[in-house]
Amino acid sequence: MAPAGHQPLTAEEAQSRARTLKALSDPVRLRIASLIASDPRGKVCVCDITPQFSLSQPTISHHLKVLKEAGLLSCERTGTWVYYWIAPGAEPLVSALLGPSAPTVTPDTNCC
Repeated sequence: MAPAGHQPLTAEEAQSRARTLKALSDPVRLRIASLIASDPRGKVCVCDITPQFSLSQPTISHHLKVLKEAGLLSCERTGTWVYYWIAPGAEPLVSALLGPSAPTVTPDTNCC
């Protein structure tokens, strides 16, 4: 049953949400978002993100770019460093996906 007041997505809304979901569907990007969202300082230097992975700095930068283009992250350059934080409009979505009560989907084996 659909939530009360739920309306079908427009083509533009579906495109935007699909881009967001696609960005978060990669395990590395999901973990990067989790690292940033859980940092008590509210923003994280790329220099602190890279050592958390066994990936090159350019690869981490690519993942950060995808998250930023999807509207999930904001950033600013300070000298030679770039700092990232969860974009204000994306905070509820990221909290819902990364929080302890995030829904898990299990396949319905009784279907079809």
